[in-house]
Amino acid sequence: MVHIWLRHETKPQEHRAALSPKACELLMEKGFSITVEKSATRCFNDEEYAAIGCNLVPTSSWGDAPKDAIILGLKELPEEDTPLIHTHILFGHCFKYQTGWKELLSRFQRGGGRLLDLEFLKNSNGHRVAAFGYQAGYAGAALGIDSWAYKHGLLGKLPSVKPSLNAKALCSDINARVIAAAAKNGDRLPKVVIVGSSGRCGKGAVDAALAIGIPETHVIRWERSETKKGGPFPKLLEYDIFVNCIYLTGEIQPFLTLENLQTSGRRLSVVVDVSCDYTSPHNPLPFYSQATYFTDPVYSVPDTNQNGNFEVDVIAIDHLPSMLPRDSTERYSNDLLPTLFNLPHLESDSVWLPAAKLFQAKVLEAQNADNLRRNENS
Repeated sequence: MVHIWLRHETKPQEHRAALSPKACELLMEKGFSITVEKSATRCFNDEEYAAIGCNLVPTSSWGDAPKDAIILGLKELPEEDTPLIHTHILFGHCFKYQTGWKELLSRFQRGGGRLLDLEFLKNSNGHRVAAFGYQAGYAGAALGIDSWAYKHGLLGKLPSVKPSLNAKALCSDINARVIAAAAKNGDRLPKVVIVGSSGRCGKGAVDAALAIGIPETHVIRWERSETKKGGPFPKLLEYDIFVNCIYLTGEIQPFLTLENLQTSGRRLSVVVDVSCDYTSPHNPLPFYSQATYFTDPVYSVPDTNQNGNFEVDVIAIDHLPSMLPRDSTERYSNDLLPTLFNLPHLESDSVWLPAAKLFQAKVLEAQNADNLRRNENS
């Protein structure tokens, strides 16, 4: 019997879960044991899990879980230095050399645990078995359009935002502000360019723009054919809102630079980095290097050349699907279920085994990097 321990998410403003109550129920019907940490911030309340027979335990008690329990969560673990003894399933954000990657892998190595990263669970075709991309793109484009509405409607900077009940409610609120802002700008609606528009994330961004009321002719879709020659791409300055939805896999040229943004007469005033690769050495948007948050969603890049342009608002929230937490959780856990059903065969399954091997390879890479650094310093 496989024991899954659903972790409370500690990231501020994170309301999603890796499993909905319905998904837990289906797992238990297959013979899984499910433990759920109590959480006051999760989009499903504790009673919804208790009602289907899940065992509820105190918040953030996974450190005391039986060693054979598999700890399942979404976002990063608390930043500590304690060794990790369990198998953890989460988005580790460390296999692409993000900030702190070696430190996190060291905790697993020292504790004898392992990380099965949700981002790298792929089927035989190389496609991810489950992803939040659609909701991320949807929420990101929606917030970008809302930021434009605040800026051009003379309401100031986009204020703190809260999760919405559903996509319809989110888009309805924003539509009213867009119409008001357009009225103050000669009825000019914004043009939205979405880079990576055919992926999960890009499709969500396109759907959000259309649902808010942006005309089809104002939703510009960029794919590999537009970016294959390598950036920067000054053409992006001709649109009001730029939504970056690419999946970064290696070194690329910047899409835009700070020098580009300081060009006189640019139209671009909002950039949404749904991909959020600001900690990567290959960040395609090197004019910013920090996250933004639901409580403070916008980082403004000033027009230091004083060309009379608006500051560029950057939105870089790395858990955008939490804007639509119930929709996101239900869709994601439903997609993840078939893979979770195969956890009893973790050491041989075609999805789990490559994930385990990737973890071991990254641990070895981190160790070699540390050994090289020590040798250079000795």
